[in-house]
Amino acid sequence: METFKFEKLRIWHTAMDFGELIFDASGQFPIDEKYNLISQIRRAADSIALNIAEGSTGQSNKEFRKFIGYSLRSLAEVVTCLHKARRRKYLSEADFSNFYTQAYALMNSMGAFRATLKTKKPTDRVSANSGGK
Repeated sequence: METFKFEKLRIWHTAMDFGELIFDASGQFPIDEKYNLISQIRRAADSIALNIAEGSTGQSNKEFRKFIGYSLRSLAEVVTCLHKARRRKYLSEADFSNFYTQAYALMNSMGAFRATLKTKKPTDRVSANSGGK
């Protein structure tokens, strides 16, 4: 079966998994946060993988780098929402620490992948640092 380029990227798989963890955790937030923090953190978490996928279909590494940048911004938004959730006592310190550690690792992986896009030709970008599942 043919696959899309982004499906071969480890960062996409990690972002997909992280998004599901955030979705599940935010389901435990109070119902009065449904249209505020729950919606915001879920959209931002989903946006990480969505931007990786969208960027992978571009015609240049410069364009792909831009979309990885959008993913990094979305990740920063998720981390800020996690801080809000912890302050509001929706997350335990242990859960916050776990999500924070995963977010930090994802940030580092995305940054490292983004750096490879400076040196790779567009046709090489999937094989470089892909490590797909």
